[in-house]
Amino acid sequence: MKIDILTIFPNMFTGFLSESIIKRAIQEKYVDIQIHDIRKYSKDKHKKVDDYGFGGGKGMVLMPEPIFDAVNDLKTKDSKVILMTPQGVPYKQAKAYELAKEKHLIIICGHYEGFDERIRTLADMEISIGDYVLTGGELASMVITDSVVRLINGVIEEESHVKDSFNNNLLDYPVYTKPTEFRGMKVPEVLLSGHHANIEKFRTEESIKRTKERRPDLLEKR
Repeated sequence: MKIDILTIFPNMFTGFLSESIIKRAIQEKYVDIQIHDIRKYSKDKHKKVDDYGFGGGKGMVLMPEPIFDAVNDLKTKDSKVILMTPQGVPYKQAKAYELAKEKHLIIICGHYEGFDERIRTLADMEISIGDYVLTGGELASMVITDSVVRLINGVIEEESHVKDSFNNNLLDYPVYTKPTEFRGMKVPEVLLSGHHANIEKFRTEESIKRTKERRPDLLEKR
């Protein structure tokens, strides 16, 4: 898979790309992630990519031409263009699985007061990671990228994500490690029994219980 991210703050991605699973996935060539500075596509001698919005109002608005030129330069027949915006469709695990099957993603990070409305015509989809506003789409694009890359075949073991929270509209079951007792809190005996059927039953029951307590809205979808 190839992921191209368009931003005016490319340095924000330095740590993200050089740590943990993302770093390993890049090194082992499961994914090619490239960060593109939108300013490089500006025809202005000062590399300006924003201006005041027509009609007044506070804040600067990203101009359409540099972003159109960037997308047109990168786009192929296999590309899906994603616009990060709080007005987009709420992001869900099901969408992560869907995007993980794509060959090429182009992610546009908005910033400042917003972006010229005509930029929306470039997007195949608009995505929001929650009902709140960030200073820009950079952090949101990292969330999308991380959630998608871990689902690419070979990046992590399939079992590690098949039973993740939100699969089958359930939250994940509780997990434990050594020691078996810590500050008076003990690991449930069933997990130490070696009885796989009982362990699976326990985990399913705990998953349903946790979902009922914390996210009953998910159970209504089952």
